[in-house]
Amino acid sequence: AFREWIIEGYPIRTLQRLHRASASTLRRSIVYWLDHPPERHIFSTTATSVIFDGSILTKRRGIYVALDANTHAIITAAYNIAEGGKDLFGFYQHLATAGLRPNYATIDGNTQQNKYLKNVWPTIIIQRCIVHVQRQGLSWCRLHPKRTDAKHLRTLFADLSTIKTTAAVQHFVHRVERWEQRFGTLIHQTPEHGYVFSDLKRARHMLLNALPHLFHFINTPTVASSTNAFEGYFSRLKEHYRKHQGLSLPHRRSYFLWYFYLVRK
Repeated sequence: AFREWIIEGYPIRTLQRLHRASASTLRRSIVYWLDHPPERHIFSTTATSVIFDGSILTKRRGIYVALDANTHAIITAAYNIAEGGKDLFGFYQHLATAGLRPNYATIDGNTQQNKYLKNVWPTIIIQRCIVHVQRQGLSWCRLHPKRTDAKHLRTLFADLSTIKTTAAVQHFVHRVERWEQRFGTLIHQTPEHGYVFSDLKRARHMLLNALPHLFHFINTPTVASSTNAFEGYFSRLKEHYRKHQGLSLPHRRSYFLWYFYLVRK
């Protein structure tokens, strides 16, 4: 019953029907296991390619997870984490102390993630999430841009998800270089005037910074091209957690420890 309460988010009334038990018995069972949560567990230290991502729950704090890029199984996860320096460094250091030595990390572009991953594993190679770069770039360029430079830049972002070969990478890089020669210097030198042009400058800056880190997955198939593997996991977890939001702070922490322990994919 407790497992179904955690994983499926079943309320007490549903559990009564399923297990033919009284509400008081079920509540005592749930409270007992919430009072005896598992330790934060590291399930594996053999992954060479890892996806790191987090999801905010409240007040800029939430859950943060390391996922094996090949099996899509959780390596470890933590609750009440802010995606800032102190928390991220502790998370990565905990994994490194346990013996994890990843060669590649796929991240969404958070600069703090990049900084502290390199701090803990200096030789790690960062793969930027192509989906995040594409979505943010298209958003900054607008759906129907009027400027010629924005129209061409939007086409570059739109084509990101179609690149699957080394030849396609080379062609894409060449297109970016041509765009930069034609528009980039002028955009960089022009003072900002209005939020549309400011967003265009942000889109250019993001693409140029991300470009060296976008295509490691082409020649190394074990590397994840995006952090999309988390989307289903996070959405299910949040859906079930919303049904138990009346939990006390200690029991809330226990809930997530149990969820991470019982649900690894």
